[in-house]
Amino acid sequence: MSVSFWSPLDPVREASLRCVAGSHRWPKPVVPTRWLSEENFYADADAYIQVPDPDAEGMDIREWEMAPGDAVAFNYMTLHGARGNDTTMRRRAFSLRFVGDDARYVERPGRTSPPYPGHGISAGEKLREDWFPTIFRRGQS
Repeated sequence: MSVSFWSPLDPVREASLRCVAGSHRWPKPVVPTRWLSEENFYADADAYIQVPDPDAEGMDIREWEMAPGDAVAFNYMTLHGARGNDTTMRRRAFSLRFVGDDARYVERPGRTSPPYPGHGISAGEKLREDWFPTIFRRGQS
């Protein structure tokens, strides 16, 4: 289980977060790419769907005008992003990801984003609590 949060620090209209509804259930994940260079993270193209053009393909895109204090929560597998900011206003945002206690470390063939060098976690192990602290346990008051 995982959830991502995106919260603007400045009001956003034209350059808000955009999510493709239902994309977290696609049969293959979308190939991860770097934001600025659009460089592919991984070499195994058959394991992923190429990054689509949601507008051209008529996908169900959800986006909202947002103000500081608003937040969108979504499954991290959801295809998401934002258009370039062509306005004169700043567009700053805070992103946060939470994973459940069922999360395990998975080896990937490419660089992760963000990178976690020297983590010492082996494939299949739970995430290190000193790097990924527990913030809530069921049954705590």
